[in-house]
Amino acid sequence: MKDRLPKRPGNVSLSSSSCTSGSRRPPPVAASAGGTVIKLLTMARKQSRRRTAIFILVICFAALGTLAPVFAPLPSSLSSRSNSHHNLKKSDGRSFEIADDKFWRDGEQFQIIGGDLHYFRVLPEYWEDRLLRAKALGLNTIQTYVPWNLHEPRQGELVFEGIADIISFLKLCHKLNLLVMLRAGPYICGEWDLGGFPAWLLAIEPALRLRSSDPPFLELVDSWWNILLPKMSPLLYTNGGPIIMVQIENEFGSYGNDKAYLHHLVNLARGHLGNDVILYTTDGGSRETLEKGTISGDAVFSAVDFTTGDDPRPIFALQKKFNEPGKSPPLSTEFYTGWLTHWGEKIASTSATFTADSLEKILSMNASVVLYMAHGGTNFGFYNGANSGADESDYKPDLTSYDYDAPISESGDVDNAKYKALQRVISKYTVEEPTSVPPDNQRATYGRIELQKSAFLFDIVDNPELISVVESEIPLSMESVGQMFGFVLYASEYNSKGNRSVLSIPKVHDRAQVFISCTSDDNRKRPIYIGTISRGSNRAIDLPHFSCVSRTKIYILVENMGRLNYGPYIFDKKGILSSVYVGGRPLFKWRMLSIPFHNLNEGRKISSIVSDAYSKFIKVSSLEDLNYGRHRDNLEPTFYTGRFAIDQVKDTYLSFNGWSKGIAFVNEFNIGRYWPLDHSVTYTSQHQYFERGKMLWLFWS
Repeated sequence: MKDRLPKRPGNVSLSSSSCTSGSRRPPPVAASAGGTVIKLLTMARKQSRRRTAIFILVICFAALGTLAPVFAPLPSSLSSRSNSHHNLKKSDGRSFEIADDKFWRDGEQFQIIGGDLHYFRVLPEYWEDRLLRAKALGLNTIQTYVPWNLHEPRQGELVFEGIADIISFLKLCHKLNLLVMLRAGPYICGEWDLGGFPAWLLAIEPALRLRSSDPPFLELVDSWWNILLPKMSPLLYTNGGPIIMVQIENEFGSYGNDKAYLHHLVNLARGHLGNDVILYTTDGGSRETLEKGTISGDAVFSAVDFTTGDDPRPIFALQKKFNEPGKSPPLSTEFYTGWLTHWGEKIASTSATFTADSLEKILSMNASVVLYMAHGGTNFGFYNGANSGADESDYKPDLTSYDYDAPISESGDVDNAKYKALQRVISKYTVEEPTSVPPDNQRATYGRIELQKSAFLFDIVDNPELISVVESEIPLSMESVGQMFGFVLYASEYNSKGNRSVLSIPKVHDRAQVFISCTSDDNRKRPIYIGTISRGSNRAIDLPHFSCVSRTKIYILVENMGRLNYGPYIFDKKGILSSVYVGGRPLFKWRMLSIPFHNLNEGRKISSIVSDAYSKFIKVSSLEDLNYGRHRDNLEPTFYTGRFAIDQVKDTYLSFNGWSKGIAFVNEFNIGRYWPLDHSVTYTSQHQYFERGKMLWLFWS
């Protein structure tokens, strides 16, 4: 899914909120069944009527500014399900082939009516729920990406459990009689951080040439596919599993023209998967993209995608020119049911009638189609991607929500016009017996939650047990200091001259909050918020002059809001990527302090910095609030913590009316960022799983 396609108009409302400083109590957070403010949909099993204690932690980075997406880690309750499903057995006589410009399943003509539903955007507890809703829509095939960075977040550290348990997800598809089209990458795009590439690739020197036949890059791709593809081989359709097709790369014709790279991937895939499975490429329906992205001959099937509403006939006719005679069943692998949304935009929305009519044009031709998306889900963790415009400074980060205006909403709801309209169309062309549509999941209101300040960020970062520090003459990127996601605090010093100095940072990715401090005659020591520099604006900031006893200390808190996932600028390092200038002169001698919030798949335990803030909350929970009077005039990043109890575990929302920008933690799970910018947009309803007896956390920026 790319930004090159025209975005559908959206219509939603926004709610605004001001920042909560460290000097007063913030408004309560409400857990409610609905509302018009920013919501985080909390997903849960409906399994208990016992009262459940849940705790909340909030860090408020009180300085606000530009746009940002959301992220989250995995709850400890999500265990590997690899042993919970039946083993697949090889079945003789199973075949999935292309002949006479048609797909054939076990010798019978087959029309693919599929939908994208990504296992890594749905919590495992809801995999079956969402797949059943897709099946009730009339789909017979599920298409999913495989994000390399989810499964190898650090080089050599492999993860195939919890939300990364792709094998259990594929076996569940098989159990429900749903076929699978596997988009194995290694590049996936998909509005996912760095297009699915692990961020540690950007730390390798000399720099790798991603998506190319660069030998050092191919060596790492080989290592990854040598792990992934043998796991997929037993799940191929001819081996008794659900996988009928495996995609090579993704829309490469929109990026480059390196045929050696594509041929290398084909040979690697064939070596692991054999010659029976259909390999396919997907490219936009233009001659230029198909010429660059397809592989001549009959070894790889060339599929297309195009804008919803386009006339499919000339595009399918063009597709045939890039396949061997008789080997070109018409297939749109990305039929867009909606569109993505960036921070600051209205939520994308498309007409149900228009979408259904466009789908019928394709199905009436006996063509195959895959809905993108059937169910969007959520960009949990720090994994949301970003797009760019004319250049990399035109930066557009994606929301945590990946609702996509899909027929199955982010919360799993199907009682909507688009689901019903598409279901009516699909029912005309499916040969399978329809299944009943599951009702929407119930929600509950759990009331208002009082929060207390439990720690200040600048108190925590001085703790060597919590924060790792790298020193350098010049600022280093996040990747260079081993911090792939989240935040890095850059610290240095300068001599204050005259009444004012000007701070400038030519290149920062993506959002920098500036603080200064000094020991002065009035004993001022706490860091003072000065302003925010955002990627693309790079505006200079006036630094006030204080009568410091020693040099003025400067702190720059830089937030990674998601790497570019599409286009020529995907080499998207984070942090401060240039010199920092005060009064026109560069600053030297920097300390880079990593703020260690773990990502979606980087362990089950809550990060040490959050754990420390929570322990402080336990000590002061009986107090009205932390009495830090010296912070009364300051906007300093702050942790807030609270708790509430529930009688029944049901889906719910967290409403942040009156709050500003931050990150929320539920139990040991980082839900992601929230940021109500004004009253015209409701950004998202991000889901989260409430496990009984655990804690609820929130984190602000």
